[in-house]
Amino acid sequence: MADMVRLKVPEGYGYCIIVAALSYFLLMWLGMQVGKMRKKTGIKYPTMYSDKDNLFNCYQRAHQNTLEVYPSFLCLLLLGGMYQSCLCAAAGLLWIASRVVYANGGYYTGDPSKRNYGAFGYIGLLIMLYSSVRAGLTYI
Repeated sequence: MADMVRLKVPEGYGYCIIVAALSYFLLMWLGMQVGKMRKKTGIKYPTMYSDKDNLFNCYQRAHQNTLEVYPSFLCLLLLGGMYQSCLCAAAGLLWIASRVVYANGGYYTGDPSKRNYGAFGYIGLLIMLYSSVRAGLTYI
């Protein structure tokens, strides 16, 4: 049996874990908003998008787009946190906040062009991407 490799978790890494856990509440909240719109509009499962209700589509799209980005967010948060834990945790919180703005201040208005209000979350993703690359270079 091969020897186990031990990886030292940096100080403050727990913040990244907490942010990852908090991000789940974002997904639950977005999903509940779609559920409320389903009840309001009468759009039943498994229909993903409506031909008749653009506002429902905006709610669904805000949730779906977040789900599309979520795996990358988690990977960048947890890997980048190996290099700069506190910075990545803060960047993760920035991303979460941006998704709330993206939905509440953007898509939920029914005007898809307002989704760009949440674009500041890409700053958080770029910070975590940089930290992930630096973490990788550290362990080469």
